Amino acid sequence: SINIINLFSQFVNFILFSVPFRRSERSAAPKATVEGQVTKGDTSTMRMRLGERLSVTLFGTSHGPCVGALLEGMPSGVRIDDEVIQERMALRRPGEGIGSKRKESDVVRIASGLHEGHTTGQPLMIEIANADVRSSDYSFLPDRPRPAHQDLPMHVRSEGHADLSGGGSSSARLTAGLVAAGAIVAPLLETLDVQVTAHVGAIGPHEAPLPVHGRGWPNASAALVRCQDAAAAEAMLLHVESLKQERDSVGSRVDVVISGLPMGLGEPWFDGLEPALGRALLAVPGARAIEFGQGTRALRMRGSEHHGGWHPSTQGPQLRTEVGEGALGGMASAADLVARLTLKPPSSIPQPMPTVDLSSGEASTLAVKGRHDPVLAPRGVAVVEAMTTLVLADLALRGGYLNG
Repeated sequence: SINIINLFSQFVNFILFSVPFRRSERSAAPKATVEGQVTKGDTSTMRMRLGERLSVTLFGTSHGPCVGALLEGMPSGVRIDDEVIQERMALRRPGEGIGSKRKESDVVRIASGLHEGHTTGQPLMIEIANADVRSSDYSFLPDRPRPAHQDLPMHVRSEGHADLSGGGSSSARLTAGLVAAGAIVAPLLETLDVQVTAHVGAIGPHEAPLPVHGRGWPNASAALVRCQDAAAAEAMLLHVESLKQERDSVGSRVDVVISGLPMGLGEPWFDGLEPALGRALLAVPGARAIEFGQGTRALRMRGSEHHGGWHPSTQGPQLRTEVGEGALGGMASAADLVARLTLKPPSSIPQPMPTVDLSSGEASTLAVKGRHDPVLAPRGVAVVEAMTTLVLADLALRGGYLNG
């Protein structure tokens, strides 16, 4: 009985002293700090690489000395046209049209892998200098991370060592290297008679038909918006300008049509045309959804209307569909392949948005100032074309459709 009394006394002491103490700990208002969230192990290693036989590795930061790409696996003897490269760069260059007013010349320097205007087969080091940098616009970092940006996750992952100004290594500024690499690789697809054409398919509620190969911008508004349809481009432009007056941004979409893919190009399952393109295109900053062919409209369709079946032609069996089902089982069907990439409204807007002051752990607000795009798709057109080109060239080399 004495043992029972002792056990009961110990239990009462535990309830009276231990439990209330723990409850008081839980009831204390926690501070929103990042301590304890750092991962263990090798946190410094991060990769920004795409491709297998033909690969591109990005480097640089938005406000560092330069951005660029290391392009590996490019066959030797391919002629490099500097004018074509700069034309592609102009399509995504900031300071143009309705986008960011940051002024960058984006002159591409190829530091290796090139001799007398032709590739040598060695890795090509692509460099683009950063000139118009205003790091003072980001003096609030890292204490007040921007809502819907990578500031806080990158700050934690790098243990506070990352350069977060302008988005750092996650900035859309790094797409300059992708566009340059795509322009260098494009001649490989030309040997296969493959065509890749993109334009702005939608901004907000305003939509345009699919782009047509070889068609330019019909007027000034279309050139600003990067849309082949004049009426749709005018409506898109007015919509963006009205939202800018409200200090807001808007979602958008880039549509791309791929023609001339040889039947069978692509790999089954995980490296198929659509999986490979989807993985790459969803890496475009701001990407939120990717659709191929009929996309989400297939939900409301019957099988009898979703495809038109195979039909004989002078070029062999061909598919007849309203919107090209250009890939079957991961491999090209020889029909047009259509992809639509939806981009979110840019997160940097000059309106007070909720955040946390990491120095105090208290709630705060942040209105992001500086030079930012009110819509992503116009400058995303060149990026989508480049990314598509890089993926297709890699798959063509892997499948033996190109020599390399």
